[in-house]
Amino acid sequence: MTVMKKAVITVALLFSPVILHAEEVGSVSTVFKVFGPNNKIVVEAFDDPDIKNVTCYLSRSKTGGIKGGLGLAEDTSDAAISCQQVGPIELTDKVKESSKEGQTVFQKRTSLVFKKLQVVRFYDEKRNSLIYLTYSDKIIDGSPKNAISAVPIMPWKG
Repeated sequence: MTVMKKAVITVALLFSPVILHAEEVGSVSTVFKVFGPNNKIVVEAFDDPDIKNVTCYLSRSKTGGIKGGLGLAEDTSDAAISCQQVGPIELTDKVKESSKEGQTVFQKRTSLVFKKLQVVRFYDEKRNSLIYLTYSDKIIDGSPKNAISAVPIMPWKG
């Protein structure tokens, strides 16, 4: 890859929008590190920005050590997701008319520049459900590791 191409990709990634911030619910240590924070599994929650009353819980690995403490480590592509309806759901036309590629509802950088964890939402009209897919991508080679969660849209009594 040429230096110019790398520079363009780096600038594009640095200025790409980070969609939504997750709130950390908790974490567990998986590997003890003498220097710097331990490796962890972090559990975070975020609300769908376009659909009121859908909350997703995401668990992901977070690399510790000196590099991890400085934000220079690359986290693994391991992640899981679970999304729930937490109140009445009303779908907007934007959601109903979303394409087969889905809509990105969450992104988080998992390395200094080239890798990010994403959550993409799909609407399954036939089954009246929202599907959330999490995966990790990287400029050169992404990971096939992924997880999925489905939220059937149900009447809400409250």
